[in-house]
Amino acid sequence: LAQGQICRFRSALFAESPGAGFLSFFFAMFNARKKILKDKGAAPTELEEEVAKALFDIEVSPSSDIKADLRDVYISSAQDLEVKNRIALVVHVPFRVWKTVRKIQGRLIRELEKKFNKKHVVLVANRTILDKNFRRKGLQVRPRSRTLTSVHESMLEDVVGPTEIFGKRTRIGVDGSKLMKIILDPKDKDKE
Repeated sequence: LAQGQICRFRSALFAESPGAGFLSFFFAMFNARKKILKDKGAAPTELEEEVAKALFDIEVSPSSDIKADLRDVYISSAQDLEVKNRIALVVHVPFRVWKTVRKIQGRLIRELEKKFNKKHVVLVANRTILDKNFRRKGLQVRPRSRTLTSVHESMLEDVVGPTEIFGKRTRIGVDGSKLMKIILDPKDKDKE
């Protein structure tokens, strides 16, 4: 069969069969499942499947301007966090695709916030922390990017993205507690 005949057959199958709603839902979930990369044997949660379906919907929508970039973007996990009186959706992305996500981060966050109304969306890359006993793992040198401090700094940059960190102030209280104040770029102040 030619490509056009297969497409017509598929559309006729979905349009006229009584279980068309179920079949289209099944194929959408199957395709959305490709957007989740979990460890072997780990089943995705319901929230992760919702996020994957939202990513897939954004990718296949004809009006999306980030469609081409989303083709090779997938998630590793997602979780809800309660922040003050609102819920934040934290989406973890594998570090390999973080470079692509970083380019479209602002637009992708806006699209996901439309899909998950009343939730803030935060995209964070999965990074590896190597402890001081890294030689047991067969490594000669611990890269600076794998240190605890460096990973935490990078995660902080991910959380405040797409804006940039302008300055940091660390205030140490009398009781030894630390309060870190992060100053964001003032040119992004009018943006949400």
